[in-house]
Amino acid sequence: MYLIALLGPTGIGKTDISIRLAEWLNAPIISSDSRQFYRELKIGTAAPSNADLQRAKHYFIGTHSITDLYNCGQYELDVIALLDNLFTKNRAALLVGGSMMYIDAVCNGIDDIPTIDEHTRNFWLNAYNEKGKEFLCAELLRLDPEYYQLVDLDNVKRVLHALEICSITGGKYSDIRTGQKKQRNFNIIKIGLELPREELYERINLRVDKMMADGLENEARQFYEFRHLNTLNTVGYKELFEYFDGNISLEKAVELTKRDTRHYAKRQMSWFKRDKDIAWFSPNDEKEIKEYINSFFQ
Repeated sequence: MYLIALLGPTGIGKTDISIRLAEWLNAPIISSDSRQFYRELKIGTAAPSNADLQRAKHYFIGTHSITDLYNCGQYELDVIALLDNLFTKNRAALLVGGSMMYIDAVCNGIDDIPTIDEHTRNFWLNAYNEKGKEFLCAELLRLDPEYYQLVDLDNVKRVLHALEICSITGGKYSDIRTGQKKQRNFNIIKIGLELPREELYERINLRVDKMMADGLENEARQFYEFRHLNTLNTVGYKELFEYFDGNISLEKAVELTKRDTRHYAKRQMSWFKRDKDIAWFSPNDEKEIKEYINSFFQ
C-alpha cells in the first residue's frame, strides 16, 4: 500500500498532473490544500473543476463550510481513517496539495502539544488586541526565529499559538515540532514539483489574473461579512477585503495578491526543502515521475 504525496508551491500545476497520475494508477486523490476543504471558496483556492472531479475521485474538496472549525489534528485522524478504507480496494492513493502542516500531519503525525492555560491565552490575545499583529511577529522573531521564517505571518492564529507554546515551555515552538514520526501501516512516496523561481512567479501572476477574470472579486464580496473568520484570512480574499473597505484600490489589491502569493510559495519551498525524503521533478517531467513511482512497485 502506497500513499503518494504530490506536493509543491502554489501555482505550480499540481492539480493537472495529479489527475493524470490518478488515472494512470486508478487511484483516488486526497486534497491536502487546507482552503479547498471549504465549499464556498472555489475561485480563490483554485479548487478542481467539475470536469477534474469527474476524471478522478477526490476527497476533502468542499467537505466543510467556512464557519466550521477544522484543524490539521482532526485532518490527520480523518485521513488515516479514510486510508484504512481506501487501501482495502486500492494499492495506491494520492495526497495532493501544498498545505505544509497538513501534509506533515498525515505523513509524520502531529506532535503532542502542551495544553494552553487560560492566563497564557488571554495574555497574548490581549497583546494582539492592544499592540497589533506587528508586535506579535516581532515577539515570535525574538522567541523562535526558526518558526518565524516558516509560518505565514499573516495567519494571526498560528502566530498566537506559537507564542503561547513558547511562553508555557520556556523554549521554542519549532523544537517541539520535530518530534518522533508516527508509524504508518503504509508506504509513503514523496514527490515534489519545482520550477525556476522566475517561471513559478510568472505562473502565479497569470493565475491571479485568471482568478480575477473568473470572478474572484464577486466571490470575495459574497463572504465579506465573514472576513473576521480565520478561514478567510487567506491570500486573495484578505487583499480584496481591504479594497472593499476603501483602504486600497482594486489594482493595488491584485498587485498585493500576486506579491503575497509569491511570498507564500517561497515559504512553502523553504518548508519542503527540509525534507530529504522528497524527490524533486519539474511538473513537465511526467514520464520521469511515473518511472520513479514504478520503481517502488517492482
